[in-house]
This record gives sequence, C-alpha cells and structure tokens, in this order.
Amino acid sequence: MKTLISAALLCPALACAQATPPAPQMDLPRATLTIGMHHIDVQLAQTDWQRQVGLMHRRSMPEHEGMLFVFERPGVQCFWMKDTLIPLTAAFVADDGVIVNLADMQPLDENTHCSSRPVRYVLEVNQGWFSQRKLQAGMKLKGLPVSRD
Repeated sequence: MKTLISAALLCPALACAQATPPAPQMDLPRATLTIGMHHIDVQLAQTDWQRQVGLMHRRSMPEHEGMLFVFERPGVQCFWMKDTLIPLTAAFVADDGVIVNLADMQPLDENTHCSSRPVRYVLEVNQGWFSQRKLQAGMKLKGLPVSRD
C-alpha cells in the first residue's frame, strides 16, 4: 500500500516560497506607443494585481520596451521599487498623453515617487531611455489605450 505525503509536510509554504524566486510577469497584453519619432513596445498592466507586480523580479528589459500602468481614473499615482531589480524611469502621463513629470528610480529602493498631479497612466522604461532621446515632461505620448470610463 502506497502512502501519499502532502507536499506541504515536505516543504512548508514559507520555506518553499523563499527557495523559489517569483517569476516576472511576461504575458501581459502589448501596445506600441510613440513620442516624437521614437517607438516603445509596452506591456499593459491594467488590473490591480498586474499593477502591483509590475516589473518586479526582472533582471533586464530590452532597450525599446517598458510597462504601461493603466488606471481606471486619474489620481496621484505613487510608485516604489521594492523587489524591482533594474533602474527605471517612471513617466507620469495625463489622459491627453502629456507627460506630467518623470522620476528616476533605483533598484530595491522603497522611497515613493509620485505624479505631480492626477494621471491615468504611468510608463516605466529603462533608466536613461528618456534622457538619451532628450524627451521630457510636457511632451506627448501617442497610442495610449482608450479610457474605460
């Protein structure tokens, strides 16, 4: 007679969770945004869970990729870098696509970086992407998803 042993008895939840690092989310819907003559391929984080996980646990990201966080309505959005391993720049973007402000964020830093006014979108890209292209607050992103209001 075979005896089945519960996996929970062999590997308590806490010990197993620590032994296996969480996998980054890589299967989100995608869109292409433009700003001036520049294009960026973004994953769309549209649900609470997708926004909460964001770019956590990634060790790298291709140069012309990023993640666009889409919120149901405009608000002051604040981000931090807990469990995020790569340096990022966050662009806080109003409904009309205008970049309200930019914030450079360091890996694993728990300081918050907030929009200077209510926004519906936040675009995270590799740090330096905006500055290398001389892109700044006041410029307009095109290709944003249509609001669901």
